[in-house]
Amino acid sequence: MKILVIGATGSIGREVVDYAIQLGHEVRAVVRKTSNTKYLNNAAEIFVADITKSDELVEAVNGIDAVVFTHGAPSPTPSTSESVNYGAVLNVLDALKGRRVAISLMTAIGVTTRQSSYNKSSQSGEWKLRSERLVRASGNHYTIVRPGWFDYQPASDNKFWLAQGDTRAHLNPSEIGVAREHIARVLVEALSSKSANGKTFELYDQTGDEQKELESEFASLEPDKKSDSDGPLDKAGLPYEEEPTRVKKALARISSFSE
Repeated sequence: MKILVIGATGSIGREVVDYAIQLGHEVRAVVRKTSNTKYLNNAAEIFVADITKSDELVEAVNGIDAVVFTHGAPSPTPSTSESVNYGAVLNVLDALKGRRVAISLMTAIGVTTRQSSYNKSSQSGEWKLRSERLVRASGNHYTIVRPGWFDYQPASDNKFWLAQGDTRAHLNPSEIGVAREHIARVLVEALSSKSANGKTFELYDQTGDEQKELESEFASLEPDKKSDSDGPLDKAGLPYEEEPTRVKKALARISSFSE
């Protein structure tokens, strides 16, 4: 596949680029003008664009078969949470104009916990949750991955742990840590997995050896329900009727592409 990576110079993005190239995929890495590409795999095609501007992404999506989103606003504010965490997903989907691709979207644990102090100050979680809804509504092959704490897992934890319901964000980071390279592996392999299609899950590491294949892990998960805009076991925390008009309009537009 030809894979577009959004957030390619971040710690997870670089792992995604490396793993995708290792598997024989072509990679187009979207970077900002000011991005440091020193540590980006030389085999990747560099595409300079501002992900908060949809017109700059029209050429970026030309000829791609898949998109992996690993982006995120550093030290997010309500404004950057909307323009980056949510806006980049909306802008890519608008640029695609309904053309079918495979999508892997990385968000985070705790996105359904709207009343957390972190979300109240940054609105990061709720805008990531809205980006998940856009992807579900797009009609594409998709997988939504909510990783735990990057690299906080004990050395003995090498086995993938896929969970649903977003109920563990309050635990100690060492209990819900996950290796960066594991996140990358899941995001890339999900693009071509029938069992991962249409599923949302949290990703952690637990005691044991890394699985040689992930298809059975993907197959064990509940699929997202077409009648619901969130994950299958999520507690509703962001009612559609309370959403801003601009969010409702964007969701309707992206949904119309799948009709």
